[in-house]
This record gives sequence, C-alpha cells and structure tokens, in this order.
Amino acid sequence: MEDIVRLSHLIDAPAPTACPGCGHLLFFRLIREVLDELDLTEKAIHANGIGCTGVHRAWQNHGYVPLTAHGRAAAVATGIKRTNPDAFVYTFQGDGDAAVIGLAETLNAAYRNENICVFISTNAVFGLTGGQMSWATLPGQKTTTSPLGRDCSTTGAPLHVPELITQVNPGIAYAARGTINSPKHIIQLKRMIRNAMEAQINNEGYSIVECMSVCPNNWHLTPLQCREHVENKVIPEFPLGEFKKRGE
Repeated sequence: MEDIVRLSHLIDAPAPTACPGCGHLLFFRLIREVLDELDLTEKAIHANGIGCTGVHRAWQNHGYVPLTAHGRAAAVATGIKRTNPDAFVYTFQGDGDAAVIGLAETLNAAYRNENICVFISTNAVFGLTGGQMSWATLPGQKTTTSPLGRDCSTTGAPLHVPELITQVNPGIAYAARGTINSPKHIIQLKRMIRNAMEAQINNEGYSIVECMSVCPNNWHLTPLQCREHVENKVIPEFPLGEFKKRGE
C-alpha cells in the first residue's frame, strides 16, 4: 500500500500531453466522469498498465498504483481489492499490456471472478514502443513488425478479449465493447462503463469493458481518417455490444 499515492491536488492541473487525436484520454475521461457521478472518486484505486495509457497519470484525482509490472495490472488490482474490499478498484490498460503481455493475469482474474473492473483501451498496436503488432492488429494492417501487413496465416487472427473472457468464465458480472468514434458511440461506451462500475459496487464480480481506441501516430492517419477507419474497418472485425449482461 505504500506505493499507492494520491494526487488529488492535481485535479485542476492541465490535461496531460498525448499525441493529437489519441483515443486513450477520452476513454479515461469517461471513466473519471462515471466515478464522479457514482460518488466513487474518493474510494477509487487505479492499477495503471504500462504503455501509452499511462500518459494520463498527471491528470489523476484519486488513488492509483503509478506503474505495475508490464501486463500485471489485473493481478495488482486483485491484491488491492482483496486487502481493501471497500475500495473501488479498476485497471486501465492498452491491448498490448492486457491482452498480449498480460493475458494470463487478465484471464485469471476473470476465471476467479474477482470483483474488479478491467478497462482496456485497444488501438491495435504497441503505441509507446514504436507501433509493433499486437493481437488486436487487423488482418493486413501494417506495423513496424508487420511492414507488409499482418499475415494471419503466420500470426493468427485478431484476439477478441471480452468474448474470450465470457468463454473462460460465463459467470462474470459484465463484458462489453464500445468505441469513441462518434457521439452515439461515446454515449454507449459511457453506459457500459457505468454498468461495469455498478456491478462492482453491488459485489457482482468481474467486469471488463474494451474500448476500440485510435492511434493516429502509429496508424499513419489523421484523426478524422482514424474515425472513418474505426467505422469501416475496426468495428466489422470487433463488433460492439454487451457480451455478458448483468444478471444473466
């Protein structure tokens, strides 16, 4: 617990610097809004993933573990929640952290139905380290480690994490996928975040919400082109919706 710090004095600090058009900060802003609306901010503890999802750290106004080991945020969140059951505990990770390097921790937390929330901001690359291919990289997508385009015959197909989670443990509380490329989708995503948080409040168990985010820098697209890319390419591969509804 000594590593958990509070930066409430930075609540009025400017938003952190990120690449123009980055989707991580909008997703995190929605998380913060719902925390405030549910009066959870003062009891929230955030296990931070490694990668570009960490650029928001100067924007924190509640408890958090600054840096977990790469991929281990769900395990850290599990420890925090078990030793502080009255705290509201969540992770905020990229797909490289949660679904590639940290898949074992992500799956095991779901398998045990830990009463935590896992939020994954998926932009289909390892953004911080140079734009390498992740398990969410689309077929044919060019990255620094798939310069000719992803060949699924040798790398496997994109991994659909919320669907996988519901197969590992159909008894989890909630699983959903949203995106941020339109006002309609932003409203839907915020509802998904609220569902996940309310599930933890009510001790219903593990919740996961994946947001199909954007990375203009590593996609080599403008923010507007990223919005169109999500609509035309990403959503057909990663359908939006609730894969496990609360109470089912």
